[in-house]
Amino acid sequence: MKTSDFDYHLPPERIAQTPLEPRHSSRLLVLDRSKPDLTHTTFWNIADYLHPGDLLVVNRTRVIPARIYAQKETGGKVEILLLKRTDDSTWEALVGGKRLIPGKTLYLPNGTTKVDILADLGASRRLVRFSEPVEAYLEKTGEMPLPPYIHERLNDPNRYQTVYADQPGSAAAPTAGLHFTPELLDRLKGMGIGLAEVTLHVGLDTFAPVTEENADEHVIHTEWCEVTPETASQINTAKAAGGRIIAVGTTSVRTLESAAQSAHSGEVVTPYQGSTGLFILPGYTFKAVDAMVTNFHLPRSSLIMLVSAFAGRERILSTYQTAVEMKYRFFSFGDAMLIL
Repeated sequence: MKTSDFDYHLPPERIAQTPLEPRHSSRLLVLDRSKPDLTHTTFWNIADYLHPGDLLVVNRTRVIPARIYAQKETGGKVEILLLKRTDDSTWEALVGGKRLIPGKTLYLPNGTTKVDILADLGASRRLVRFSEPVEAYLEKTGEMPLPPYIHERLNDPNRYQTVYADQPGSAAAPTAGLHFTPELLDRLKGMGIGLAEVTLHVGLDTFAPVTEENADEHVIHTEWCEVTPETASQINTAKAAGGRIIAVGTTSVRTLESAAQSAHSGEVVTPYQGSTGLFILPGYTFKAVDAMVTNFHLPRSSLIMLVSAFAGRERILSTYQTAVEMKYRFFSFGDAMLIL
């Protein structure tokens, strides 16, 4: 399977730079795999395609304001982008600058916190240790790490958070969930549609293109995720009653399918906590997910491969071409798809 098989042309002006207000006013393209035609509507109207007893599964991760700045002993400025915490004071991070080798010490502008570089992880990644926990500093001073294709300043950092985000740990937002508002969630609840929560902390590698020509040779990034016993019970109960499991975003898909790998007979998922390296390509048999809400993904990415596994590569590429022609907004702040 060639990586080039998942390429498509996207004019730069189709990449959304700012979010819409209100969130649920974005456009929604509905792809029903059992029908040849596409439907074009708005996200508020997603309720028209859901049924009582269906279960929406959302990722409750919260993006941390992980971009901070430090100084070298010589006074030079250094950008640090925190990627993953490994213990209370140690993080994997992208550190910009020359000669930042293990043994070097940086200093935060607060005048009290030191940053020791412990190891070179390659490709500008470093293992760094703070002299004190840095979370409180991040909340006061850290900047939101927007994706590299967004060039506009985000005036309200909460617009890069879902309205239900409450588990800090991500370097990027699970963007399919950005379209939900409290009003829409209340409307769906009133219709008898359930809501379940999982957690997957998203890493920046989610934006990385697959560089191997043979997609099967790509080693996908690992991410920490969790399906609690309560959520597993919600999913298994809904499925047994005939409801559909509707994953909100590829991160929820990856979490659910990871939790389905060890499910026993009569179960859809089991409780799960830990790293997942599940790489979903065309040919994969989905075990938990019946439908998904997703944004439009980057060419040659593992995410467009995942949605192609669910709906078919040719169908997805044809749908993306239609979306380009109809001026849908793409990527993180863009419009959404519902794949049934």
